[in-house]
Amino acid sequence: MTPKLVAGIEPPYYTAVFTSVRPDAPEGYAETSARMHEIVQEVPGFLGYESARTPGGIGITVAYFRDLESLDSWRLDTEHQAAKAHGREHWYESYSVHIGRVERSYGFERE
Repeated sequence: MTPKLVAGIEPPYYTAVFTSVRPDAPEGYAETSARMHEIVQEVPGFLGYESARTPGGIGITVAYFRDLESLDSWRLDTEHQAAKAHGREHWYESYSVHIGRVERSYGFERE
């Protein structure tokens, strides 16, 4: 889970919402997830992400990108594509991806 929310991004920007169902601790998942975290940060236009998972195995990750080109760069990254293929074969029971354009954004943080 991400401990701090992504905030202060000036719209418009894009989101990739990845919702999945998988067992709590599949073999090799943590290492691959850490590697994906490393390489997505190198994508020009990547703005951050938030992630959470329930004890029952439902997870949601929302990644933020400045534009569709940066999101496509992440989608087409060869290491990311290999991780997705491995996940379909070994880790996930199901998943969905939703891409959206954010027109308005606001938040609150207690001091």
